[in-house]
Amino acid sequence: MRILTAAKFAATTSVLLLATGTAHALSADKPTTTATATAAPAATHTDDVHIDPGAPVITRDSVLIHAPLHTIWKIQTDVENWPTWQPDVDVVVKDTPGRLRPGSVFRWTTEGLNITSTVKQVDYGKRLAWGGPAQGITAVHVWTFTPTADGVLVHTEESWTGDPVTANQATLQAALDNSLHNWVNNLKHEAESQAGK
Repeated sequence: MRILTAAKFAATTSVLLLATGTAHALSADKPTTTATATAAPAATHTDDVHIDPGAPVITRDSVLIHAPLHTIWKIQTDVENWPTWQPDVDVVVKDTPGRLRPGSVFRWTTEGLNITSTVKQVDYGKRLAWGGPAQGITAVHVWTFTPTADGVLVHTEESWTGDPVTANQATLQAALDNSLHNWVNNLKHEAESQAGK
């Protein structure tokens, strides 16, 4: 078994963060809800995926984006174009053709780490969740999009569990905090640039 230095482990963990938690994989096509191919009213949606509230590492971050919801959603869910606005993401390949939906799988590379993410929930324009295991870490990553009078509030939260997390909680917490902070700010910059703000 290869032993990682603290710096290398932090970098690897940062990649895992992005990989497992950043798998916002949907295409530019209008996605479906989690339950059916026809959109169900938001009030009847009861299959929300949540992070693990007892996980040793949890990060939450939010950003207000001054751009239309459809612009933000398209950028966030156009997985194969992440490398154009996410400097830490090198390549993204969808294994499941078409728009992403629960069960869709995509693979991506960030900071030299290869990640496979599975979509757990898609509620078009409202909620997106994905996750999976990577190097002993199990991640759950949830995104919500809430229109407000001033723009769209984008909120993300991610939990990590597993032996590597328990053994290196402080290092991994810092890595996840940094990863999600960068992700929401890069999304804000890209969406506001496209919207001409």
